[in-house]
Amino acid sequence: MTLPPTTPKDASKIEAIVEKWTVPIGNLFVSLFHRIALFGIGAATVWSAAVAFMGMMAKGSASIEDLLLLFIYLEIGAMVGIYFKTNHMPVRFLIYVAITAVTRLIIDLVNTKHEADLPILYMGLTILILALANAVVRYASSKYPSKAGENE
Repeated sequence: MTLPPTTPKDASKIEAIVEKWTVPIGNLFVSLFHRIALFGIGAATVWSAAVAFMGMMAKGSASIEDLLLLFIYLEIGAMVGIYFKTNHMPVRFLIYVAITAVTRLIIDLVNTKHEADLPILYMGLTILILALANAVVRYASSKYPSKAGENE
């Protein structure tokens, strides 16, 4: 029968042994989850884009909102591809998706209301703020690039 550790040094040895086995297994599970999730997101993006495209084909035309929706799918697909290859989330692509989505909303509002009102102005300001955020992210990533291997 083994007695529990009696000194902090004995406990440190046990902790080191446990960590030696659990950290690689945990890293493996996280990596597998990322890969499976990326395949799922990629497949859902392709599926959604195909459904939207088939809807345009059935309708016989594509509106500007339809085309912007396809651009959103393209940007999401690019984001998944970049994350799959580099293990880094390209924040700029999220900003591009947001700008495209807000632009799509503006066009939809103008097409339905046929007038320029305050919500459209607010959405325009939202696009301006997102564009400024993109400029800040680009400046920061060029001025302060991340070091390879850091936080991995």
